[in-house]
Formats: sequence, structure tokens, C-alpha cells
Amino acid sequence: MGETGRLGRDFYTRDVLEVAPELLGKALAIRLQKGDIHKFIITDTEAYRGEEDRACHASRGRTPRTEIMFHGGGRLYVYFVYGMYWMLNIVTAGENDPQAVLIRGVENYPGPGKVTKALGIDRSFYGEDLVTSDRIWIEDNGIVPVFKSGPRIGIDYAGEIWKNKPWRYFTLQLPVDRPGRERGI
Repeated sequence: MGETGRLGRDFYTRDVLEVAPELLGKALAIRLQKGDIHKFIITDTEAYRGEEDRACHASRGRTPRTEIMFHGGGRLYVYFVYGMYWMLNIVTAGENDPQAVLIRGVENYPGPGKVTKALGIDRSFYGEDLVTSDRIWIEDNGIVPVFKSGPRIGIDYAGEIWKNKPWRYFTLQLPVDRPGRERGI
């Protein structure tokens, strides 16, 4: 499969609460070192909405770690947690409006640590531009899944108000008959 349907800058430079649910069903494409392109359907996302969101890393201000979040949407914010997992986030909104979507799951890989391990994502992807990159991008493949929203996971430190925001979006089911299924994407 080629890269028809690659999402453009306009998709990412919107509010995270619009982008996060709309990423469900999209194909996350990654070019492996051998040149093969693998695609994974996004099934689970979480929204982190700027400096006022106590669960968002940007709530602690602009730091070397969060710098990319203050750039325009469409770039990757990748960070390391628990000394073992890389987390893949997509920056949204405009410059100086630090919002991001955590990719919590893709088809066959539930959990953000499993996603990055399966895709080989590490620190080298920090700041990568999904609009122009030749190694990672997101495509609109026409899949519109049934989904649900609920509270985000693992953010008790943010307090009751922010912990209970229904800003996690996850698919209930993907269409059974979809393009590429026979190729394992």
C-alpha cells in the first residue's frame, strides 16, 4: 500500500479534543530500516490539553522535554517512562498551545509501551514531522470505527477534576471487511 491519504497539517493543528477521537481507525504507517512499510490501525488514544490540564506535561511549563509540544501540530512528542517504555504522542493545535494525543493502542498491540516496542519507536522519533517524514506518518484509510470515551488512565496525580475527564477514546470494534486486512494491517 502506498501513502495515499496521508494526513496534512490542517488535521493536526486543531484542538486535541477533535483530533484524538478522529485518529481512531486511521493507519499509523512506519517504514522499517529494510524499507518495508507496515501499517497499524489506531484503536486507543488519550487527549492532553495544554497548560491548564494538570495531567499534561506542559502544565509544568516549557522545558527541554516538552519543547516540541509548543510547536505547531503534526510533530511527535516521545518520552521515556518507568525506565523501560517510550510513549508516542502526536502534538496538536497551534504554536504555543501545547496539546498532544497519546497513542495508547493500535490493532493487535494494546498499551502504549507495546505500541512503541512493536513499531521500534524510541527517542530518535522526538520532533519527527508526520506531514513530511519518510519514516512515519498517518493515513486516512476511510475506516470510521465505533468508539467510546472514558477517563484517562494512570493520572491520579492530576487530581479528581482532571483524572475524570472523559478524554480517552477507544474503539469498540473495527469493521471486519476493511482494505488491507489480508496483509495483516
